[in-house]
Amino acid sequence: MAMKPVLAACAAFVLATSSAARSEEVDLELVLMVDVSRSMTMGELEIQRQGYAAALRSDEVFAAVQAGLLQRIALSYVEWAGSQKVIVDWTVLEAREDLEAFARAVENTSTTGMRRTSISEALIFGADMIGSNDYEGLRRVIDISGDGPNNQGRIVTDARDDVLSRRIVINGLPLMMQEGIGGWWHLEDLDIYYEACVTGGPGSFVIPVLDWTDFGEAVRRKLVLEIASGTSTGIAGIQDVQFAPARPPYDCEIGEKIWEQRRMDWYDP
Repeated sequence: MAMKPVLAACAAFVLATSSAARSEEVDLELVLMVDVSRSMTMGELEIQRQGYAAALRSDEVFAAVQAGLLQRIALSYVEWAGSQKVIVDWTVLEAREDLEAFARAVENTSTTGMRRTSISEALIFGADMIGSNDYEGLRRVIDISGDGPNNQGRIVTDARDDVLSRRIVINGLPLMMQEGIGGWWHLEDLDIYYEACVTGGPGSFVIPVLDWTDFGEAVRRKLVLEIASGTSTGIAGIQDVQFAPARPPYDCEIGEKIWEQRRMDWYDP
């Protein structure tokens, strides 16, 4: 009878070990969270897809993958607004063929803009994806782009802090253009908002995009930084990257306040 607790403990250990053994080790688990809110035009959505596809095909991104300890990463591509949609699920990338296949999958999707902007729920969705996948990354990162502040779901700082508590880094790609109906919700200092309210974790950074013509280059540099351990060493052309400083004081509920002021001009989702 005395052996039963010992046997039970051994069985639990074997099950835990077997479960851990099923996780494939990678240098990085990276979720690309791409804004497709209704403030985006169809042309802008296409620019985003082509920008990510071109970056994945670049020599620099392939070199960054090859520079890792394990020389492979796990990547997923998710579009978000008030809700989230997985476009390309978790895929291991280690050869050029893998990068090319992922790029084609991104290009071949057809997207229509979704309503509202819930950065907070996108962050939680990305963190849950990382927590439930079959990979064990040396680093875990959510990369989120967006053209406006949070205006739906939980408070963005609550979501950010939840994600950071799971040891997941958050990087940002604020889209600073003021075009179309997006101008109605435009936040002049969106990059500062991202620094203060959205991003965080060791080595986190923000790359503002000031014009759509710069989008593809910004995505390429962002991916290189994320894949190559989040450092700028040996990487050219990243002078405008804003590595996480001490968070500036900011009203992180500014998006919700703007929504309340102007929501009568939009339909609820």
